[in-house]
Amino acid sequence: MKKSFGAKTLAYPTPVWCIGSYDGAGKPNIMTVAWGGICCSSPPCVTISLRKATYTYSNIMERGGYTVNIPSENFVRHADFFGTTTGRDTDKFTHAALTPVRGKFVDAPYVDEFPMVIECQLIHTYEIGLHTQFIGEILDVRAEETLLNEKGLPDMALIRPLIYSPETRYYYGIGSALGEGFSIGKTL
Repeated sequence: MKKSFGAKTLAYPTPVWCIGSYDGAGKPNIMTVAWGGICCSSPPCVTISLRKATYTYSNIMERGGYTVNIPSENFVRHADFFGTTTGRDTDKFTHAALTPVRGKFVDAPYVDEFPMVIECQLIHTYEIGLHTQFIGEILDVRAEETLLNEKGLPDMALIRPLIYSPETRYYYGIGSALGEGFSIGKTL
């Protein structure tokens, strides 16, 4: 028998993404979100959801772009710090001893030390309730060359991205591969 939890944010997994943006004065900022995911394949797009009260919300609205920085397990403390501290009062990059790099395709910084970054141009916003959903068209994806598989694509086992459990407030790593998509199901 399954226990009912009611209307809660209990969808697993949620990614741990660090969103890069510049404020009006050009100061780099980074904020961790767990409300995000791929939302379209053509054009390739990701969505993130932010509260209007966040510093990042106003930065993205003003600059029209953001980066999705994917931290590895080595950066779990940094990701947590980025999500619990406001950029209005703290220079998060300096405090965390990480390097902001200006995006090549959008007016937003990315974290040089993180293994993977996605540059997104804001194309839509939707007011949902407490959060605003930002739809960003993916203009570029970059990953450290040492973390690519034999096909030249980012390897999740090498990148070791984080996932988050919102209701329990715990971070997790990704487990081992279970089977190839569009293939393993053929064994049924």
